[in-house]
Amino acid sequence: MAKVISTLFISADGVAEIDPDWHFPYFDENMGRAVTEDYEAADVLLIGRSTFDSFAGAWPDRENAGGEDAPFAKQIGDMRKVVASRQKLEFTWRNSEVIDGELTDAVRALKADASVKGILIPGSISVVQQLLAAGLVDELRLLVHPVAARKGRKLFDEGDVAYHLKVSATEAFPTGVIRVIYVPAEPPAPAGYDDAKGQV
Repeated sequence: MAKVISTLFISADGVAEIDPDWHFPYFDENMGRAVTEDYEAADVLLIGRSTFDSFAGAWPDRENAGGEDAPFAKQIGDMRKVVASRQKLEFTWRNSEVIDGELTDAVRALKADASVKGILIPGSISVVQQLLAAGLVDELRLLVHPVAARKGRKLFDEGDVAYHLKVSATEAFPTGVIRVIYVPAEPPAPAGYDDAKGQV
């Protein structure tokens, strides 16, 4: 079964809505390698409408321009792109399609499709929030920037149930960015102050 992998640039205070002013100063070859690894883990991009519009407005032109980022732009162009949108869309970027029906049903079908290697969600906060709530995210790959953004949309929304996670990998970059990969985990055993006080 294909994995659903969410990859996000995020601030130390949980803001996943990127501001170029706090993001790009920390982008180096290590972050570039991490992004490359994320994209190599999948053959399907699952993206929200806003993220798709941003990507489609930039990457085809970069591919055509033939600059140093053209190979990555071609890689994204060649990937199957599945877009979550409630509106009918007209696509000019190749290999793009809109989800027909409910997001969670479509993702379950993609996960069960033997021809799909992996499903990557770059950005797309609303999509990630819905799939986290449905228990359909297999890996949460965060590039945590050493900055408190203090404004912008956060990854985790308000809810009644906590998301318990287990760290499967971490890496600290010289810039101060920390790459952390989480996978879903069972809640720990109940505990209170009486259990903790002996550890102080």
